[in-house]
Amino acid sequence: MSPQSRVRAVRLGPRSLTALVLVGAVGAVAFGWPFLAPPTAQLSAHAQDAPWLFAGLLVLLVAVVAATISESDLGPKAVAMLGVLAATGAALRPIGAGTAGIEPMFFLMVLSGRVLGPGFGFVLGSVTMFASALLTGGVGPWLPFQMLSMGWFTLGAGLLPGPVRLRGRGELLLLACYGFLAAFAYGTVMNLVGWPFLAAAASNISFDPHASVPANLARFVAYCLATSLGWDLGRAVCTVVLTLALGPAVLRALRRATRRAAFETAVTFDGPAA
Repeated sequence: MSPQSRVRAVRLGPRSLTALVLVGAVGAVAFGWPFLAPPTAQLSAHAQDAPWLFAGLLVLLVAVVAATISESDLGPKAVAMLGVLAATGAALRPIGAGTAGIEPMFFLMVLSGRVLGPGFGFVLGSVTMFASALLTGGVGPWLPFQMLSMGWFTLGAGLLPGPVRLRGRGELLLLACYGFLAAFAYGTVMNLVGWPFLAAAASNISFDPHASVPANLARFVAYCLATSLGWDLGRAVCTVVLTLALGPAVLRALRRATRRAAFETAVTFDGPAA
């Protein structure tokens, strides 16, 4: 393989890109509906029900995207790599769970998406979050949102500038900065899932279906600062530290494995020798 080529375990075709755009658009509405629906809309009147409805819809959409990408070019070698990385990420998630947001699986998702590309990254992020939920018993209406968010998180790492233009310390710093910002973004986006359920509580940080968009935005910022800032900061710092400390070794291992796997080479079976 040429040193200037970049491995793509999953090549995104027109159908895969269309499915990703569709699930991204619906996901944006599912997360941001409190700021998109006017106070007089029926959706705002059902603030307690909307997250459940969106969760059911996202289950179907994530399944459609995974199926579409798998039909594009997810060969047996890519499936094997997906299984190994998803199992590793799922095993890493419980480590430090409940302790200041220390979640080491995030750094592995960043590095994997970086090496294997955005298509593989989206599938890996979604599957890893699903597997870790089964492992930790964290299955609930929030799971589809976690799968979509982690899919976005890992996909974004695959869209960073190519390794030919950036290697060594520069690449590590890029990945560390991305991991820091994305870890905060993940926590902030996931706050939108449970925030509308606080509508019944008489609080100046809960969602008010009758308030204007700027007022609810101020409430949401206050909610994030009061409830999750420390956890998100711990996740972000943990991702940066692990990326800088273990990044060179993990990147080399992933790139060596992808070169040996030769994803772009079709698997063939020869008949028995005469």
